[in-house]
Amino acid sequence: MSLKMDIKEEMIRLARQARQAAKKLANLSTTIKNNALHAMADEIEAQKERIKQENEKDLAYARSKGLSSAMIDRLLLNDRRIKAMADGLREVALLPDPVGEVVEMWRRPNGLEIGKVRVPLGVIGIIYESRPNVTVDTAGLCLKAGNAVILRGGSEAIHSNMSLASILTESAQKAGVPEYAIQMVKTTDRQAVYEILKLDKYIDVIIPRGGEELIRTVTENSTIPVIKHDKGLCHVYVDNDADLKMAEEIAYNAKVQRPGVCNAMETLLVHQDIAEKFLPAMIQRYKQAGVEIRGCEQTRAIVPDIKPATEADWDTEYLDLILSIKVVTGIDEAIEHIAKHGSMLSEAIVTENYTKARRFLWEVDAAAVYVNASTRFTDGNQFGLGAEIGISTQKLHARGPVGLKELTSTKYIIYGSGQLRE
Repeated sequence: MSLKMDIKEEMIRLARQARQAAKKLANLSTTIKNNALHAMADEIEAQKERIKQENEKDLAYARSKGLSSAMIDRLLLNDRRIKAMADGLREVALLPDPVGEVVEMWRRPNGLEIGKVRVPLGVIGIIYESRPNVTVDTAGLCLKAGNAVILRGGSEAIHSNMSLASILTESAQKAGVPEYAIQMVKTTDRQAVYEILKLDKYIDVIIPRGGEELIRTVTENSTIPVIKHDKGLCHVYVDNDADLKMAEEIAYNAKVQRPGVCNAMETLLVHQDIAEKFLPAMIQRYKQAGVEIRGCEQTRAIVPDIKPATEADWDTEYLDLILSIKVVTGIDEAIEHIAKHGSMLSEAIVTENYTKARRFLWEVDAAAVYVNASTRFTDGNQFGLGAEIGISTQKLHARGPVGLKELTSTKYIIYGSGQLRE
């Protein structure tokens, strides 16, 4: 039997098992789910040394391949990040169980009582790259929302992911969760991805997390509905009515705090009236943090010793300590630039002008739009949703951080007393 056929049969087996588990999960009590989440969190912390040992194998491989510092940072699991993963599971346990929630209910003139309730999506396939914390976040959220999950991480994090998945599955089953509720694809062969994307008979939704190539591969080949976590090409616009000290802190945080993530700023837009006052000190601070600056002609006229920005830079998600800066004539040009080059993930304006703030909120089309705050807050945990599976940049079925409620669908329930349609 060929390797390709072996992989196909293995993916079908995983999907069938997930479908069986999903039927049981849909009716699992909140108590069992919460107990499982706490058990999973406790075991992750108890086995942190094992996790770090496996993670070091992935880090060594990444260094040998010459991956960027930002990519290596995405792979790293240290004590703080392991604790954050465990705490994320505990936070999900504290959140209300969405399954069975009555969204609305009404009574018709003929006496029928019609309600809409939340139900699990069923089986979710997660295809992702780099960050092993995704393994934990997604498993926890899918479990709480009553969904079975098939996890397919990237080859660069295979040791970390396998270690985490085994800890999660073992502790969840001991707590009463059905077998096969959480499954990890063990092969790094890309053929597995293509096989998973054809299994619409068993899998209800696919959620990809990663670079543009991965997102494009999934959306072009999937016969299953996709919730896209697309690229994050985020902007901060510093208005001429901004508090410049606040603007400096926000613009610095949005780029430097963690540059290798989708909600980090990639382009800084600055109003021409305050550019000469704002940019020299701002750029100097960026340089001290190791940020490479690429500026438009007006930016380079103010600070000459920076690289010129090309047209391609306005459409590039760097995920690194690289920043494009453009001087604009005002809010009209800022909004126009964002509409042309943004990815509809996170956009921010810094201004003390209420009218312009309101206009920016309503006219900028993105999953999260900020006034006087860093784009880095676009995150399920920061929004109080617990962990997240991703940040959807599309409009169906979910948009923004995908938390518990976004991992459910609804169905109608109808109470009658013998009514017949005439």
